[in-house]
Amino acid sequence: MSMCLPSRGEDEATMIPAHGVPKAARTPARRRPSEMLHLLSAVVVWLVTGTTISSLNKWIFAVYNFRYPLLLSALHMLTAIVVDYGLIRLRVVEPRSGERDLTAPARIKVFLLSLTFCASIAFGNVGLSYVQLSFAQMIYTTTPLFTLAISTLILGKQHHVLKYTAMMPICLGASFSIMGEVQFDQMGCFFVFAATMLRGVKSIQQSILLQEEKINSVVLLYLMAIPSFCILAVAALVLENWAALESPLRYDNHLWVFILLSCLGSVLYNLASFCVITLTSAVTLHVLGNLSVVGNLLLSQLLFGCQLSALSCVGVVLTLSGMVMYQNTDFIAGYLASRRSRAQRGEGSKRD
Repeated sequence: MSMCLPSRGEDEATMIPAHGVPKAARTPARRRPSEMLHLLSAVVVWLVTGTTISSLNKWIFAVYNFRYPLLLSALHMLTAIVVDYGLIRLRVVEPRSGERDLTAPARIKVFLLSLTFCASIAFGNVGLSYVQLSFAQMIYTTTPLFTLAISTLILGKQHHVLKYTAMMPICLGASFSIMGEVQFDQMGCFFVFAATMLRGVKSIQQSILLQEEKINSVVLLYLMAIPSFCILAVAALVLENWAALESPLRYDNHLWVFILLSCLGSVLYNLASFCVITLTSAVTLHVLGNLSVVGNLLLSQLLFGCQLSALSCVGVVLTLSGMVMYQNTDFIAGYLASRRSRAQRGEGSKRD
């Protein structure tokens, strides 16, 4: 995962040219088998670690009553610094000359990414301390819509109309799931929605640094983790009541095992997400992420006893159907175009 190579994103490959025919419908891009294997492994690691971390964090907050989400986020960043520094120091990853001495604009972009990253994971962890995991995951399914809108408004990218259409069942399914959720907390809902929006912004920032600045995944995570750890550590000191924090020896030893697993999993999760963005696009990352919804809902029901209503189940089906539609936009567009051309040829032959 540390050797992700920059490639053209899927959204760039399917942008609409001046004459309105999607480029990918005419010249579909083919990936090399090695690149496909690399992408598949990154997606699998990302989905597995994403599902595991969400459940671990919820378990830490709910079962062990660990009420320090900002501290946990800071520990995630500290672990990323230690692991990535070790990989770079041992020359497992060799930074390029441009990565050793970033330009001033690139450093500003990395710092802005750190701010967005801190806010998104902090809001997400705070939200998990208020709401059920299933509720949070249903809101997170709307992340592709935020990412698609941001890439259009900020980057000026134009996407095929079917991509926007696919967002309808995704968001409608999320809405059904939210309405079908039994437990609702207004404060938790606010934090989770804020985290969702910031996830979209963060992914766009990552795609710019990975694809345009061509920074290696491990190097980018290391550069981003340093200011992120400082910000989260200060925020934890200021905002969280450390006076109530018991001595580490007073906590169950299993709690620290779960925290360590959560920290290590977060490093793998971030590196895998960077690789997926490098090889595809920011929107595709979050659309694929909706596959983890099923896993998280099952784990939530198994570990925390959450009851899913029939409306929530319908919402899951709608969300996943929208994801399938998004992933097969090029195939659907090609099929509709061929049907249209056959119909036009049939009408022409009738006139003759």
